[in-house]
Amino acid sequence: MARSNVLDPDASPLDHYGCELRRYRETAGLTLKELGARASYTGSLIGQVETAKKVPTRQFSQRMDDVLKTDGALERLVGLVLRSQLPAWFQEAALREARAAEIYVFQAQLVHGLLQTEEYARAVLGAVDQDGLEGKVAARLDRQRVLAKDVPPVLWVVLGEAVLYQEIGGRAVMRRQLAHLLNFGGNPWVNLQVLPFVAGAHAGLQGSFTLYRFESDPALVSFEGYGMQHVTPNPVEVRGLGLRYAHLQAAALSLQDSAELIQRVMEERYGDHTRAARSPVA
Repeated sequence: MARSNVLDPDASPLDHYGCELRRYRETAGLTLKELGARASYTGSLIGQVETAKKVPTRQFSQRMDDVLKTDGALERLVGLVLRSQLPAWFQEAALREARAAEIYVFQAQLVHGLLQTEEYARAVLGAVDQDGLEGKVAARLDRQRVLAKDVPPVLWVVLGEAVLYQEIGGRAVMRRQLAHLLNFGGNPWVNLQVLPFVAGAHAGLQGSFTLYRFESDPALVSFEGYGMQHVTPNPVEVRGLGLRYAHLQAAALSLQDSAELIQRVMEERYGDHTRAARSPVA
């Protein structure tokens, strides 16, 4: 009898991953149900990964490697799978993040992807199109592993104050997102400043941008928006945006004052005031 759901391993990284998972499982002599029982996943979910209908996470891959004794083969492969879920124009950006020694970000509208919570990322990525959403979210969160490296890049982020007030995903999601930002307060590799409304006209009015510096390669600058990205190593543009970034840092609140503003917005705008609102009048 012909086997159903035969995949072409060359069709995509996801198909290749599914073929490899199936091959390892069958070599181990396990059914989907048996593997699921040993790995604490449902056989149905494993079957969906094997047939490229669901994107595996890094945690899933680590568990499959442990149970199937594949010496980390699936975890090594899953990075390629997750990058393939990113928009084609952004895959190179993820590689730049992984190679960079220093990353300088100005974001006027959103929390930067490296600092997003899962809920916030899901709301952002699903705002217009929810097709393949879980894979996109997994890919975005996997990018954040760069911050957990033994020697991570220096990440400096300037957020427009409007980012704190743009309610993405609802009040509870925003509260947890702002709390997540505050958790970086003791991390010397991650520096977060808020550009306050009172700064008025500033050097970032033309839009968000990112400056990458590398150990040996030339620096790059990038501009993103509406499914497009402009990247250039042009020294004139790099120097110009480097100057703009210096002005943004100077106009922004200090690290401590930025944290205090984030804390205040989190409590006053997104705090749980329902109990107080329902309290009876004495």
